[in-house]
Amino acid sequence: MTARADTALKDVLVVELGSRVGASVAGSLMAQLGADVVFIERQATPTSASSSWKQRHRTQFAAGKRSLLLEPHRDLVVSLAAQADVIVVSSDVDGEELDFSALSARAVVCDVSAYGRTSVNRSADTELQIQALTGIIETTGLSSGSPLPLPFPAVELMTGVYAAGAVLAAMRVRDLSGRGQLIDMALYDCAFAAMATFLPRVLTGDKTPIHRLGNRHPMIAPWNVYRAKDGWVLICVGNDAQWRRFCETIGKPELATDRRFLKTANRISNIDDVDAAVQGWVDGRTMAKAIETLSAIEIACGPVTPINEYPREANLDYRAMIRTLSEPVLGQAIAVPESPLRMSESSGQISGRLDAPDAGLEWCEQKLREVKSPPAPTSKADAPLRGVRIVEIGHYTTVPLSTRMLASLGAEVIKIEPPEGEATREWPPSQEGQGYFFTYMNSDKRSLMLDIRKPEDAESLRELLRSADVLIENLKPGALARRGFAPAQLAAINPRLISCSVSGFGVHSLYAGRPAYDTVIQAMSGVMAAIRDGDVPVKTGISSADLMGAEFAIVAVLAALAYRKRTGKAQIIDLSMQDIAAWMTQTLWNEDDSGGGKVRIIACSDRNLLVEATATDSLDDLAQLQPSYALPVNEVVAKLTSPGLRWAPIMTVHEMAESPETRSRQLWFDAIGDDGKTWPLLASPLRLTLTPPDVRSPMPRLGCDNEAILRRNRRDGPA
Repeated sequence: MTARADTALKDVLVVELGSRVGASVAGSLMAQLGADVVFIERQATPTSASSSWKQRHRTQFAAGKRSLLLEPHRDLVVSLAAQADVIVVSSDVDGEELDFSALSARAVVCDVSAYGRTSVNRSADTELQIQALTGIIETTGLSSGSPLPLPFPAVELMTGVYAAGAVLAAMRVRDLSGRGQLIDMALYDCAFAAMATFLPRVLTGDKTPIHRLGNRHPMIAPWNVYRAKDGWVLICVGNDAQWRRFCETIGKPELATDRRFLKTANRISNIDDVDAAVQGWVDGRTMAKAIETLSAIEIACGPVTPINEYPREANLDYRAMIRTLSEPVLGQAIAVPESPLRMSESSGQISGRLDAPDAGLEWCEQKLREVKSPPAPTSKADAPLRGVRIVEIGHYTTVPLSTRMLASLGAEVIKIEPPEGEATREWPPSQEGQGYFFTYMNSDKRSLMLDIRKPEDAESLRELLRSADVLIENLKPGALARRGFAPAQLAAINPRLISCSVSGFGVHSLYAGRPAYDTVIQAMSGVMAAIRDGDVPVKTGISSADLMGAEFAIVAVLAALAYRKRTGKAQIIDLSMQDIAAWMTQTLWNEDDSGGGKVRIIACSDRNLLVEATATDSLDDLAQLQPSYALPVNEVVAKLTSPGLRWAPIMTVHEMAESPETRSRQLWFDAIGDDGKTWPLLASPLRLTLTPPDVRSPMPRLGCDNEAILRRNRRDGPA
């Protein structure tokens, strides 16, 4: 990529003090968006033997930042923090290293911790402990096997991206009012939010246990990985019509009329026989041949991409998602991910610079001499996105989740739905035809029903876009253009409109027309290759590609609004879920770092237990533990006498939803909708303490806002 003349975070100074990976992720995204980030380090020599993900993978987390050692430069660090726009800390791991009262009133302080500053639980729990306590491990793995931990810091990564979004929102408040604030980001909150697809039954009182499904889908079949001659292929046959096409194509038309397989419900009931039939066709074929055949009939599929130094996949290469940097201390070439924040005017980029520890000292000293005293606060702080209008054409999880978070920050979000409603509107369990998942995934939005295939409805959309700030959608690339809403046409409608597209492989892609579900993206990004039950690759139980796609959309939209505020320029955002999912696996690049030797799942008599070795000298103690004990967890824990061992019970989704931590943080609550019915809603994990997110209203019935919105458009005209 070429050097940037301007950026979203130009002239923003960030001091990154926090030792948690989530703190570094937030700092890295701000650096990619153009901020000057000072990376405070606590040791002069990186080490591959450390138990810390952050220390083992310094190259990924230090890229594009200025390195400064905390000792012997503590006074300089304190002075920089006093002048910084943003300070990122991890109070549970590092303690209170700053006197917050001495910071500028304009400073945005983001604290990334396990449970949040306001929690009664101040334990500095690890990534894997949080995975265990929130149901992430319990829901990952084959139905016939044990629960599996995610071998990369998924919760820290999610928390770091959310933290970057929260910082951008707080900076918008600061720019409008002159007031900074504290952001209280908790890994636990973000992990709870990631369980959204499992929560409808739980929050409505259904006590039916939630079981692991491996790579299968609870409501669609066939949907699984199958072994080809040269690897594993993921195949997702989404509906009955696709099943009939599939049967014809593989030369088995009789399967389409077999009563065991006739409808989706029949196939779910006979899932083992369905998988056997599909495996029989895949047998003897190469991955490439199977994918070529199925892609020709628009069946979602993909290879399970291996991680060999980095994920080896053609589209990732096409989009230049992999870069190599020279590690200055060890002298090694290290593969790192490029920024997934692809934007037409202020695209995220990683700098080619990689500081050795303390190499940023001279720059920091000079920066401190240049910094001037900030102006005093000027006005009352308001919601970050008050007055911002967002038009959403989104379905399933990714875009609806991103706009739900933006709505909680004060934006007016208008959700465009087709006459039959958004795809998830009727997903069970439901209340009088409207699904609980759909209702809380779209809280605080307005519903506008349009059929943009009709000229009059397409014109209504044009009128709406004239007064909008942001259009965000996750249709197949090209779908809007075919209806008269190509980028050039959108710019003609509204030159200030920020357009954000979230797609499986990106608008500029080798696979722009290929269907892509979360599971397909996990397969084709390295995620599934990293998680194994024996030889079988396994997806994450949470919809990790969907979730992270939503989080990056939040950051991109907020960055584009910041850039437009300073320059007046709108832009086009092209987010690829494959880019983002590959970025999630970065700690597994360059060498195998699955952590398999540092963690054990023990089957106790009453539940499963995670035990983790957090220091090298405790690995032998871990190895002495048995894979199962005919004892309850509390008695097994009593055997864990080594100080280098950390443990956590592996909680079910029901236990997590009802736990004291979940209740004390008020991560879900009941609200009354316009229909007078009670609906569970999910709190936002973006804990801005001065201007907190406000989650208020369940998603209303289809098209209920048509008259009010269209009448307002006719009256108000362009923004």
